[in-house]
Amino acid sequence: MTFTMGACSDNDDPKPDVITPADLDYTTENASAWGNYMYNVALLLDKDATDLYNYWSVDYDGKGPFLTQFKDQTGGTYTSPKACIEEMVENGMWNIANEVGTAKIKDPYDKYTGGDKEGGIYAVESWYSWHSRDDYTNNIFSIRNTYYGQIDNNDVKKVSENLNAFASYKDFDDEGDIHENSFSKLIASVEPDLDKKIKTLIFNAAKAIQNIPQPFRNNIDSEEAVAAMNACIDLANALKNELKPFVANELTDAKYDKQMKAVVNQFADAVIMPTYQDLVAKNKALLAAVKTFKDNPTNDNFQKGCNAWITAREPWEKSEAFLFGPVGGKGLDPNMDSWPLDQNGIVQVLNSQKWDEMEWSGNFDEEDEGIAAAQSVRGYHTLEYLLFKDGKPRTVDITK
Repeated sequence: MTFTMGACSDNDDPKPDVITPADLDYTTENASAWGNYMYNVALLLDKDATDLYNYWSVDYDGKGPFLTQFKDQTGGTYTSPKACIEEMVENGMWNIANEVGTAKIKDPYDKYTGGDKEGGIYAVESWYSWHSRDDYTNNIFSIRNTYYGQIDNNDVKKVSENLNAFASYKDFDDEGDIHENSFSKLIASVEPDLDKKIKTLIFNAAKAIQNIPQPFRNNIDSEEAVAAMNACIDLANALKNELKPFVANELTDAKYDKQMKAVVNQFADAVIMPTYQDLVAKNKALLAAVKTFKDNPTNDNFQKGCNAWITAREPWEKSEAFLFGPVGGKGLDPNMDSWPLDQNGIVQVLNSQKWDEMEWSGNFDEEDEGIAAAQSVRGYHTLEYLLFKDGKPRTVDITK
């Protein structure tokens, strides 16, 4: 399959009378608004990342750090370490494995193969930057980090080379990758075959995603995309139908309490908090790069902004196996990562320069249409739209 998103019509006129959002370019006429829009989106991303870290480390709703609530089961959200581990499985690991398989890959596939090719392209997350494949791989690595009890700090592209070089997780991982107080070690101590299966399925899913020809948006109906979809669904099914009931039914003896407590503490201290700390640092770097572009719009600064976006995106995607607590309760997930975008709304904000249309107030309600409208014109993907086109950095040397 080959497809290049343009005006989404059969009109080959290089200067159509009506410019669609997908065709819109940076021009001398909109340059100032474009730079200011990028900057205001980056400001909000920086604020959301900082707020998220502070909810975990300082205070969440007047009950102290959510980190303490999670580790010590204070504040009423969790009643035991086992409850925390069940959260890790269903609302964390399973949730993102299922989303990658049945939404991020399958939704575009179903639309495209069902005859709605344009809809299939638009359903692909991160199609402006052609970064979908690495986004999805980082989602699987978020499951791996959760299960292994520590972060793999390798760049996804470097890791992907090793994924393709090895036949199984046994070749790819060594004992140093799995912490002694990890979820994996807990399961292995009781049911080693289940632990082996989960590790195998995590590895298979990441490898299958990386085997999709690049970019995914041009290979939606490929055999490799179908294989990746099925690998992620297999992982999700094992997490929900095998790991979840195993935790619920087999880890009931009090003798497991101390070990479960150690797993929760290790996960919180060595995975969640460093990931969010990295998210803050990289979004501050992204804000700085965007400000540099705003103040001095050049092709080189467009490129640096794109590089900073990709760098800042990684810790976010590697946090998606723990999208519970403040990130959901405060609406920070859709603030930062709403998809699909309202491209027409983005163009309206760009034209009006009413940056306050990206903001909302009060308690988060996912059913609130006003909040959803604000979230659909901000976040990573709005900035991606403003930075990238057809997988490449936009340019300033446009005369039309």
